[in-house]
Amino acid sequence: MNFKVQTTGMEDVEALFARITGYPPAAGTASTLDVLQVLYDRVLRIDPAYPDDPARDRLLLSKGHAPAAYYAVLAARGFFPVEWLDDVSSVDSRLGGHPDRTLVPGVEIGSGSLGHGLGLAVGMALGLRAQGLLEPRVVVLLGDGELDEGSNHEAIAYAGSTGLDRLTAVVVDNSSARYGWPGGIASRFEVNGWAASTVDGRDRDALERALTAPAAGRPDVVVAVVEPSR
Repeated sequence: MNFKVQTTGMEDVEALFARITGYPPAAGTASTLDVLQVLYDRVLRIDPAYPDDPARDRLLLSKGHAPAAYYAVLAARGFFPVEWLDDVSSVDSRLGGHPDRTLVPGVEIGSGSLGHGLGLAVGMALGLRAQGLLEPRVVVLLGDGELDEGSNHEAIAYAGSTGLDRLTAVVVDNSSARYGWPGGIASRFEVNGWAASTVDGRDRDALERALTAPAAGRPDVVVAVVEPSR
């Protein structure tokens, strides 16, 4: 299938975000909005008309406890009707407080309990490789705080040692990690064989450059630095 990039204006996504939350995006409430906008408009090969196409790229939202920006971008891209945004987190809504892959088109994993997304992304990348699907890309979006979870240590080490070159981690860094890492987040991945870059998480052009740069036969991580959470 020939995937086509369908650009959506940032102002449209911000309006949809406000439709969910009741107020315009602010640093503390929409830390992932710019990253998601760039991924879905400029990077990922995903067609909303064929959300289960085996050749598609995959986006795994590990930071699933705050899905408003995710829902806004998915609606803007046409994965589900915009009207769904008027009924988020109600008893009958498909759009819960944590995204559910069985209810929401375009959602790859059920998430919300932090620390699982990177391990799932490693498994998905391995599964695609085993099936001979070498073009699809697996991108996992994490928060810096969930890197404190021990499951990520093994996932980072394993992905680097096995050269999962279709795997990308995007870490939105809002200074919420409790422990941190000597030399910064990027160095944590680099010592395990990953390509790494750190960019301004509000600069969409810089995000696009980092997310489309070749990784030379290894997994890559993009650390997107945004305003500290409050």
